[in-house]
Amino acid sequence: MRRVPVLLPYPFAAPFEYAVPEGLDPGPGDLVQVPLGRREVLGAIWEGPAGKTIAEKRLRPLLARLPLPPLPLEMRRFIDWVAAYTLASPGEVLAMALRGYRRPPLRARTLAPAFSRPDPDHSGAVLSPVQAAAAERLAAECSGGFSVTLLDGVTGAGKTEVYLEAIAAALRSGRQALVLLPEIALSAQWLERFERRFGTAPALWHSDLTPRTRRVTWQAVAEGAATVVVGARSALFLPFPDLGLIVVDEEHEAAFKQEEGVIYHARDMAVVRAQFAEAPAVLVSATPSLETLVNVERGRYGRIRLPERHGGARLPALAAIDLRRTPPERSRFLSPPLLEALAETLERGEQAMLFLNRRGYAPLTLCRACGHRLQCPNCSAWLVEHRASRTLQCHHCGHTSPLPQACPACGAEATLAPIGPGVERIMEEAASCFPEARLLTMASDTLTGPDAATEAARAITAREVDLLIGTQIVAKGWHFPHLTLVGVVDADLGLTGGDLRAGERTFQLLHQVAGRAGRAEAPGRVLIQTFAPEHPVMQALVSGDLDAFMASEADVRRPGGWPPFGRLAAMIVSAGEAEAADHAAASLGRAAPSGKGITVLGPAPAPLSLLRGRHRRRLLLKTARGIAPQDLLRAWLGRVKLPRKVEVRVDIDPISFL
Repeated sequence: MRRVPVLLPYPFAAPFEYAVPEGLDPGPGDLVQVPLGRREVLGAIWEGPAGKTIAEKRLRPLLARLPLPPLPLEMRRFIDWVAAYTLASPGEVLAMALRGYRRPPLRARTLAPAFSRPDPDHSGAVLSPVQAAAAERLAAECSGGFSVTLLDGVTGAGKTEVYLEAIAAALRSGRQALVLLPEIALSAQWLERFERRFGTAPALWHSDLTPRTRRVTWQAVAEGAATVVVGARSALFLPFPDLGLIVVDEEHEAAFKQEEGVIYHARDMAVVRAQFAEAPAVLVSATPSLETLVNVERGRYGRIRLPERHGGARLPALAAIDLRRTPPERSRFLSPPLLEALAETLERGEQAMLFLNRRGYAPLTLCRACGHRLQCPNCSAWLVEHRASRTLQCHHCGHTSPLPQACPACGAEATLAPIGPGVERIMEEAASCFPEARLLTMASDTLTGPDAATEAARAITAREVDLLIGTQIVAKGWHFPHLTLVGVVDADLGLTGGDLRAGERTFQLLHQVAGRAGRAEAPGRVLIQTFAPEHPVMQALVSGDLDAFMASEADVRRPGGWPPFGRLAAMIVSAGEAEAADHAAASLGRAAPSGKGITVLGPAPAPLSLLRGRHRRRLLLKTARGIAPQDLLRAWLGRVKLPRKVEVRVDIDPISFL
């Protein structure tokens, strides 16, 4: 009896063996229906011969082969590679590839009308000579199989229009293209640009799609009916049969890192996926990550730069406001120089934006009588007040409770005070200072999906908004031609904590925020409120010298072998009881690897030592650049037997240290 290995979308260590009944002749990659216990589940025929580890009388047969294209060989190799790199099981990665699919298959003729093919020769925006030259260079870089090219340049330089020409080249060659965006809300204005260039919309892929739309899109990609997909990081696992280009827009964004389930960085995995597909990858950013810049320096990636803004627009003038010298009024957060600039801008009929990367009304609520701080019952984090909904929320686990009338510790009434600002509080202050202004808040909890983002962008572009107040969602990708002033409420916010990338991230975020100002004829102005104008990040922002700042960041990390000059892997131990977490972490600490070029830090309580009701401890493996951490981690975990109530998660190349 013929046996085949079937990979199931569950965390099993290896494929299962199944018998092939008469009349069925499946091949590698075919999607099949199989029995698993008392259930019928979906799986994929995998590589290699079956191991013959199950007696023939116990062998269960395949139930059916689905009438769908098989998962391509490059996709199967990619799934195995991601599993090996992240130390996940192949089945967990397969689950991401099959997440959008639901039986039964649709008829092919129903897919074609749903996804009209973008026309690469449709007349789109007219490129400037600089953009046209960059597009020609990019097409040349992308013409010979696998390559990686960094496309960077100042904000407003027209990088999107340039890489749309690379998409056109992929379409002309009959291949598919994938564009990854860090926030699907960014797709609002991006889609308008795409439709102007190609005459139709691309396929979308994100978590807000209905199950039917996800199923239709998944199958259209597999059938080749969807030729261009724009989506969030999970779009990387769609079953493209002929992927000819991957674009990662805003490649520096931390949102490309998935922190739950299979932990991976979509930018890095996009490069691997492109390599398996023998296709070019284009990484796009106005503020490239140090990892990408070092790969350019080492000759692994090409680079194309757009040094000037499109259409004659000038970069904004940027200045720091020293809050030690010109502080806001008591219980206020906008300094006199910023308020004066806002008044002048609104008086001229221009638009302004205030940026604060903190949702809600206040990040902390405490009792003025006893000092009690309102904390999440499931996490070691403060509850954030959301005044519009009169709730307290944990931004880590989602816990929500009503705002109490009395202190839960001492019972005193009317003593709970909000400490610090969120965007709701800045909105309240701005409304009191400028009562005639039309205000709009843009944050992830107010823009609940692409439709809301599209409406917000329309209102701003139509000049129905005078003052925009937003979190990091407003920092990138938007083009608001009448917005001439940007005020950063708290530029120091991201510089605290032990994150080795704190300076780099703060610079990137604030540089992107500043780039929203003065994108048309009117000159832009950016004012940054800070208690430390002498800080290297603030100095670099004022000077606008990205290259010098990133060179100094490299100089700081290189001697200690910190990424990208060395490797990191985090091991997060969690348990429902603190004692169990401590005991497991200590056991792992005693079994830690050692040797030249290998350092283990910890175990220690994680900064978020309690998350979703589980106590967390961290260990950090640091290796020299030439030492891959995966083999060390496998051997390390194999030396320690842990109880089932303890969970260990491995994060290769961590970017979050919470």
